[in-house]
Amino acid sequence: MQKHAVESYGLTRRFGAQLAVDDLNLLAPEAGVYGFLGPNGAGKTTTIRMLLSLIRPDAGEVRLFGVPLAADRRSLLRMVGALVEAPSLYPHLTGRENLEITRRLLGADRGLIDEALGVVKLAQDADRRVREYSMGMRQRLGLALALLNKPRLLVLDEPTNGLDPAGIHEMRDLIRRLPGEFGSTIFLSSHLLSEVEQIASHIGIIHQGRLLFQGTLAELQSQRLERLIIGVKQTEQAMRCLAAAGWSAQRRNDGRLAVSAATGDAAAQINSLLVNQGFDVFHIALMQASLEDIFLTMTDGRSDARRAA
Repeated sequence: MQKHAVESYGLTRRFGAQLAVDDLNLLAPEAGVYGFLGPNGAGKTTTIRMLLSLIRPDAGEVRLFGVPLAADRRSLLRMVGALVEAPSLYPHLTGRENLEITRRLLGADRGLIDEALGVVKLAQDADRRVREYSMGMRQRLGLALALLNKPRLLVLDEPTNGLDPAGIHEMRDLIRRLPGEFGSTIFLSSHLLSEVEQIASHIGIIHQGRLLFQGTLAELQSQRLERLIIGVKQTEQAMRCLAAAGWSAQRRNDGRLAVSAATGDAAAQINSLLVNQGFDVFHIALMQASLEDIFLTMTDGRSDARRAA
């Protein structure tokens, strides 16, 4: 039977009239990376604050390693490390001195400082003042702080926010290595869908406080359909033409149209339809939907349903 590092049942939180988290049931397995996906304002940070007992739920229960958080909060949270938003650092001190302050507060082994610095690849910069660190180095130092209690569970809330492409690449590789090298389960929240796809073994998708999908990355990928990407000069008219013929087209950010079409025959029919109707088609290709396409399809459908309600 698979063990879970994080479980929630009926987790609900309101802020006044706003329902921020709505009946959330999470299952994050041990010894892996759970990607908690959702756009800004979806309820990710509120959920994380409830998981860390920073705020209390209005309803529902959180379990860590199978034990109710409310029953043994102090002992359970000793097994958790967290990096939520920007790390709190002393810029006039060195990286090592920042870690030493936290180590003393935790009563952790002195040797864990060098171990954590090695894991986040800051050993050579440990004696530089933090004010000299890049944003990426500061994020890695924040991660080292979260590792000082040798956590069984590491909770990371948008750890690549504000990083340049090189910093994102470094953080991605580091998170991917942590379960094997440090033995931690990673609970990672992000709105960067393509990043999570490269890191996570399990994924939960949240939108407007509700969980829309939960399962392995392979299970999510199995929902991918091929989409026909069409470049046509008369975009709006082409969308109406396709709709009249029974094809649902969506405009992409690049101005091209995306049509659900799983076969080459369907692509040929659509191309013939548009050309025969006098449209100038300059691009047509079958592409497998990305994780982002699946996410957008899920959240668009949920938004439409709520507006109708």
